[in-house]
Formats: sequence, structure tokens, C-alpha cells
Amino acid sequence: MKLSNLIHLVFQLAFVNGLLAQFSLPQEILTGKSIGLAPYLFPVNPGQTNFLAGTMGELRSTHFHAGIDVRTGNMIGVPVFATQQGYISRIIVGAYGYGNAVMITHPDGNTSLYGHLDKFKGAIATHILKEHYAKKSHNLDLTFDLDQFPVNRGDTIGLSGNTGGSSGPHLHFEIRNANNEALNPLAFGFTEVTDMYSPIALKVALTTLDNSSRINDRFGRFEFSLLRSGNTYSLKSPILATGKIGVEILAHDKIDLSQFRCGINSIEMSVDNAKIFTQVIDKFNFIESYDIVTLMDYKTLKTQGNRFNKLYIADGNPLKFYQNVVSNGIIHVNEGNKKISIKLRDFSGNESNITFALRANPLTQKALFLEPMTKAIDYDQFENTLVVSSKNCGKTPSAKVFIAGKEETISPDYSNANRQVYLIDLRKKLPDSITTCSGAIQFNFKDAVPSGTHYDYYSHLVDIKFQNGNLYDTLYLNVAYEKLRNQQEKFTIGNLTTPLHQTISVTLKPQSVYKTPNKTFAYHLEGKRYKYVGGNWSNSRIQFNTHELGQFTLLTDSIPPGISRIYCNNQTARFRISDNLSGIASYEATIDGEWLLMKYDYKTGIVQSERFEKTKLLKGDFQLKVIDRAGNEKIYNQKIL
Repeated sequence: MKLSNLIHLVFQLAFVNGLLAQFSLPQEILTGKSIGLAPYLFPVNPGQTNFLAGTMGELRSTHFHAGIDVRTGNMIGVPVFATQQGYISRIIVGAYGYGNAVMITHPDGNTSLYGHLDKFKGAIATHILKEHYAKKSHNLDLTFDLDQFPVNRGDTIGLSGNTGGSSGPHLHFEIRNANNEALNPLAFGFTEVTDMYSPIALKVALTTLDNSSRINDRFGRFEFSLLRSGNTYSLKSPILATGKIGVEILAHDKIDLSQFRCGINSIEMSVDNAKIFTQVIDKFNFIESYDIVTLMDYKTLKTQGNRFNKLYIADGNPLKFYQNVVSNGIIHVNEGNKKISIKLRDFSGNESNITFALRANPLTQKALFLEPMTKAIDYDQFENTLVVSSKNCGKTPSAKVFIAGKEETISPDYSNANRQVYLIDLRKKLPDSITTCSGAIQFNFKDAVPSGTHYDYYSHLVDIKFQNGNLYDTLYLNVAYEKLRNQQEKFTIGNLTTPLHQTISVTLKPQSVYKTPNKTFAYHLEGKRYKYVGGNWSNSRIQFNTHELGQFTLLTDSIPPGISRIYCNNQTARFRISDNLSGIASYEATIDGEWLLMKYDYKTGIVQSERFEKTKLLKGDFQLKVIDRAGNEKIYNQKIL
């Protein structure tokens, strides 16, 4: 049988099994050995040294990076080549995410993806332009049969760009297997990328994992900067500890001497030379990607922007990157010293080592290292524990906790001359308030919402619906309401630093009257920034779904979008569009009433025309209409001669 016929048969068999989703041919066909496939080709400047700006498995804020980011010298328009023969199975065109992307399915069952392209090349480019005009849309998501657009290894499929969510010109390159799992492209033997640099470790963080645990006589999470000597990192002196301790690492890999920080494929941790934790990211399913919030310390990510990798498996973590883990990676410090060693290894085998010691220190109520209070009384929530800190008044230390109207007197768990610290286990009680000699704090806990079940919360201010799978762990739900000086309403639902696994349904019951509810929507507050959430009004209430907890408000957007002309002539039309609050919902351009393709780059706000017939000039009555999410409309008109 000819090679081309065998490849065709392989594709046909694969599609019988559902677009490769259930590909079950023998392993020798999956690897391409029996059909003589050539090695995969590097997609940019093959045969030359290439540099990366990102690697597969790298920790991003909301997902694992699924491929490699190939640098293109900060240039747009570098040819991009098909890594292997096959056929174009999918095209994505959009303003966000991958931007302009090509997916090619190969005879071995793998699919390669090329993202952030500036232009498509070949017959597919003409087809895409026709589809834009047929569907009258800039956004496209097209799938193709194996006979429509065949591709040879080394064919130019597009030019590199900066479209979609790209933060600079580069090619995002992925290889996925038949189960839609992201594979590491560097595992395909590319010699164009060399890495001689070991990972860089910046900090370790130590976390107490129950109320009987301490680090330097304190409860909580504490960061320590590492000292470097070559590829070895250490702490100057042992850390005092007791109980159950979790370790986190802030580190990244360097491919070359550039500023880009890449991911680390393998992390191992040993205690007294016994390995207790191994994490290897060599592939992952895209469905699991958002679960990265359980691998990182999410609170630190949201408050500092730092991505600390937990070296223990936290409650609710469903990821499958772990091997030979003992006690979920938790270190038990009871007596003596514990020697901790951490090995970081990149894909090229370069290693770095971190060593430090934990010295057992019994529980004590006298803590030496408690800094002075800036407030009279303050609190924080740490997993299942409420941590209340109060100035030391010099009196016999105690606090009154009120639970469901009943008073309970408690003593501080530890203190010094500067402060008293009380630890309240939220699994046992949800306090209404606490009073110390320095002041009082009112809490707004409503209930403990368990994960893995359906739960509905109702009140005169807000209704919340939790479905099974919405939460990673138990949520100690706090709900509050505040009306600000400008009469703006603020609803608090949980904490921004608690991740959700899936969206929850929220219904707000405003206490104020909104004259134009059709232009009034829910917004999520994060610092001084308002992020549009949306919502639907019914009976003076607004319902929306959210993937974040925290503070919400209602804002009315009555200002239409902005349109700024850059140039508009018979060759092309180029504008910058913007909106002050709710954001751009849609835009459309016409010339003498006929639809005109306008490509949108949300990063710059620029829309630019592309004619269907390249030889036909833009002449006639040009109109650009922009509508925001609140329905406000702005129209620009011009006669093009």
C-alpha cells in the first residue's frame, strides 16, 4: 500500500472513532513508525538556533501553559511551517486567546497548534476570508475534513504575529495527543532550542497546616529568601517549627540570558534523605488546566502576584502530576532537626538544589517575634482558621467570642508585649463577633458550605446557589452589605482569595432604585478596578454567574463607546475604539450598506478593514457602528471618494 493511501486510511479510521477523540490504533501507528513519518520539524527557522519566551507546563495565573512560545525577534511576519504532514482540522480566528490559530492533525494521532498568527497562508487563507464575509463576523471557529486542506511537512501555513492574548510578537506552538492532552513539544527532539541554565529559586514559604502547628512560634504562612551559591540555594539558619508543615517554592527556569521566566518540569522534595514528594508536569488535559489554583498558593497569587508552587497536595487538589507522595507531602516536625532538600530539574536535565533545616520547637504561649500592631485589632482567615490579633493592653489577656448570641471567653494562643493572637477553628464554630481589651470586630459568617454537594443560601440581600463541583474545599461563607457615601451599593460574598472550581449563581437584591436597569449591571471589584460581570434583571433583582468571590457592585453605564479615526481612505479604514465601563460588545462596518471585515486587536483597541476583493477600492458611504455591553451605541460616518 502506498504511504499516501495508508495515511488516508489512518485518518479515515480515526474519524470513524470521533475526530481522534477515541483513537485506538496500535502504538506503532500512533507513533508514526509503521508509516515512515519524518521527524517533527521545528515551526520557526528550522535548523537554526531558536529562543523561547515560555515553556510547556509553566505556571500562569489561571492555567498551565500548554505549549512553547517561540520568540521571533520581536518581529511580525516570520514564516511558520507545518511541523508534520497531515491536514488542517481546525481554524480559530478571534480577538482573544490564541488570536489567529491553525490546528493540523497528523497521521500519528497528534495535533499541532500554531497561535497568535498575523496572517494565514495558502488556500486556507482564501477560504477564511470567504468565511468572514459569508458569516459577517471577524470571529471564526471552523473545522475541516481530512481531504479539504492537506498539508505537507514544511509547508508555510502562516506568518507569526501578535494576535489574541499575546503580550508581544511570538509563535505559540502546541502538540496535543489524541486524548486532547498537551504534550511537551521539546520532547520531540528539536535541536533548535538548547538550554544550559539551571532553574532559579527565589524563596521558600512555610505554612502551618493545623492550629497546633507553628513556624518561629507563630501560626500562618511565612516566606524566606534563599541564599545562592552556584546552583545551590539555602537558608542561613534553621527555622523553628512544630506540627504539620507545608512547603512552597517560588522558582522559575531560564532558557537563556533573556528576561523570560519559564516553567520547571520536575520538582522533588526529600526529608532526611527520604523522598516524600515528586511533581512532574509532562502532559495535562485542558479540562484540568484551571485546577492550577490548587497547586499554587492562591491567596499569595491574588495579593502579591507571585506564583508559589505548593510541595504538598492541598485539600481539593485533583491534579495528577504527583508520584510516590508520602503523607500528601506534609512534613511532621516533632523532635530534633529535619533536613529538607528540594531538587528542581528542567526538561534539559539542568538541576538546582535547595536545602534548609527545620528545628523542632515545642508549642509556647510566649512568641518572641511578634511585630507591633498598626491597628488596635485586626483579623485574617487562613484556611480553616480565623486569626485575630489584638494590641496587648497589659491586662490579663482574654477575649469574648459571641456565637449565635452566646458568649464564650477564650485565652490567646500566643502573645508577647506587642500583641495577642487568638486562633479560632472555623470547623468547630463560626463567631458573630470578638471583643478584646483593644476593641471589637463584627464578623459576617453565615454558614460553612461543604464542597461536593448542592447548597442554596437565601437572605434579604442576596441568594447564592452552589452546585456540586463549584467548590474545591469547604467555604466559610461571609455575606455583607454596605452603602457608600456616593450611594453606591457594595455586596460582599466570600473572599477574593478563595478560588472557585466552577461558576456559582448569584442574585443581588438592591436596596436602591435604579432608573435604567437595562444599562445597569454587576461589576466585580478588585482594588480600584471594576470588572464587568453582567446580569439579568427580574422583579428588581439582578442575577449573574461568577467565577470569583469577593465584592460586587452595581453600576450604570450610559456613556456610548469612543471611536477615534486613525485613517480612513479608499485603501483601508483604521480606527481605535474604546469604552469607559462595560466594555465593547460588538462592532460592525459597512460600505454603501455592504458588510466590511474589520479585524480587532483588543490590546490596542484598533480595528482595521480587510477588503474581500483586493483590487476593489473602498468607495462610498462608510459607517462604523460600535455597541457596548450596556447597549450604548456610537456611529461614525464618512464619505470615501
